[in-house]
Amino acid sequence: MSYLELKNIKKSYYLGNEEFPVLKGINLSFEQGEFVSIVGESGGGKTTLMNIIGGLDSNYDGDVILNGKSLRHDTTRQLDAYRRQTIGFIFQNFNLISHLNILQNVMVSLEMTNLSHHQQEERAKELLTQVGLQEHMKKFPNQISGGQKQRVAIARALASNPEIIIADEPTGALDSQNTKEILQLLDQIAASGKLVITVTHSETVANSGTRIVRLADGVISEDTEVKKGYNASGINELKTHTLKFRSTSTMALANMRYNLKRNLLIVFGAAIGIFSVIVMLGLGNGVKGYINHEIYSQVNPNAIQVAKNVGQNNTNPKNMDMGSTDRNRFTKIKNVQKVEDAYYIQGGLQLKYGKKTSQLSFMQTFNPTILPKSITKGSAPKDGQILLTKDNAQKFNKSHPYAMIGKKVTFFQTTLNKQKMPVMLKKSLTVSGISSANSGSTSMTYNTLKQVYKNNKLSIQPNFMTITIKGSVKNVKPVENKINSYKNGKKNAYQITGVGAFVNTLNTWIDLAVNVLATIAGISLLVSAIMIIVVLYISVSERTKEIGILRALGASKGSIRNLFFSEAFFIGLFSSVFAIVIAEILQVVANNIANGAIHYQIIQISGGNLWFGVIVSLVISLLAALAPASSAARLDPIESLSYE
Repeated sequence: MSYLELKNIKKSYYLGNEEFPVLKGINLSFEQGEFVSIVGESGGGKTTLMNIIGGLDSNYDGDVILNGKSLRHDTTRQLDAYRRQTIGFIFQNFNLISHLNILQNVMVSLEMTNLSHHQQEERAKELLTQVGLQEHMKKFPNQISGGQKQRVAIARALASNPEIIIADEPTGALDSQNTKEILQLLDQIAASGKLVITVTHSETVANSGTRIVRLADGVISEDTEVKKGYNASGINELKTHTLKFRSTSTMALANMRYNLKRNLLIVFGAAIGIFSVIVMLGLGNGVKGYINHEIYSQVNPNAIQVAKNVGQNNTNPKNMDMGSTDRNRFTKIKNVQKVEDAYYIQGGLQLKYGKKTSQLSFMQTFNPTILPKSITKGSAPKDGQILLTKDNAQKFNKSHPYAMIGKKVTFFQTTLNKQKMPVMLKKSLTVSGISSANSGSTSMTYNTLKQVYKNNKLSIQPNFMTITIKGSVKNVKPVENKINSYKNGKKNAYQITGVGAFVNTLNTWIDLAVNVLATIAGISLLVSAIMIIVVLYISVSERTKEIGILRALGASKGSIRNLFFSEAFFIGLFSSVFAIVIAEILQVVANNIANGAIHYQIIQISGGNLWFGVIVSLVISLLAALAPASSAARLDPIESLSYE
């Protein structure tokens, strides 16, 4: 049984419905240690036969048998493994990868073996030394001569220690001296026990081998033994696998470095969209934080005011009264620290100091929603005291409003008695302090107001309650949700006021506005995606021959896809890193300006914002790579190798 057999190989090409037979029934057998030259005129089917033997073309009739095993029905993956393990290609046009140096070109084949990276590098250096290129390992293909390129191709073909070397016109582009040296190398390869098959129209090449097979008109016209073949080398024990992700990533980086200027422009363009989104989110954080800071500096965000939801048409004050049932409900809610009675009065209010009076449009009892730091002078009111706003204090002493602290003022309220008749309530109160102009209303304690009514034989019930919530301001919303869950029929039993509810609503609108702005900024990401798609398609076109080379060396379709996914991944990664850098620089500059104007950092880019930018950039880049990567993987290796 021969090592390699071709049985009745037939192959035709079609132009429309017209058939053009190229191979018309080829029967050949080969042994290891032979140096066989397949000779014939151009267009005679030599290259087609080489592609069939090399596992690049599986669309033929007949059978190829290796060591008794048919390759006829092998899958694409099996043919990939066959080329990696068994076949080493030497091409007429060398087919070196331009963006890899000489050493890296040889290592591409070795990266598909089970050798460690160090072993791969040592074997590549050893092979390049054997072909006389030890001083050129770091050079790129465009820096060496044609003869040297062919030596690199021979070293690459031998790298995975294949059993069959297929050389397509190996000396076609070389001068006589280089031709002689290359033929000597091929003869040495055959002498080492490997099967060397050259496809040539050169009689010089043919006569250098052990056997000549002449192909004419798609059939074997002559099969002549020039000299006895060499001894067989045995089985290749070097295990192989397709290119791993690490290898495709390294190759993608090498290609990006090779086209550095273009890729820098791509990264910059893609970074603009990511930068815009990150800055918009950071600006949203800063604006929301600034507004909350300003509000929280005046009022207590952990205190809310709850009143009965009586509707706008219900004008009976008694319907607003709250009692122990309401208080018990609120006390049982999780994270509620304290529930206090409070009262709100609108209209019929007046303060008098000496001969000066001040009308009050409304007043509420002092409660935890008012922060002590909003009292600019003096202290919070105790029983028998009253806290004035600065506006009210200025009506009594325009030049020195704070001089009112400790003075006695008379409080008047017009209300109805039990007989529904108007009655004037009054009480002398001591001014405890002056609050800032925007802190709310003049206020006294609930007990003080209750005593005012009691002195006139009247009584009051709280018409709202103040609930203090313990812990973080994040606990406010769950408490509000629980209060809103209490129903009176189909409508809510209570209505909630206070800064906690207001801030939550405000933050919701701020978040919405920021998300809208971020979305608008994100439109540029669509432009980035389109740009990446176009660039990757260009890259596929530029690297078509490289794809053919990799497929010939045994790289799978999945590895080709990974090659372009890797490139897209790095574009996305570098774009996001660049966007983060310029966003952080802008943040520093903007916040220095803002600190001088409003004493607050207006852009606050969080770690989450940065990770969001990175993830979005990577996702968009990888999605953009789907079509180009799939297109690259579907390329026919034979057509790719002939692409110019």
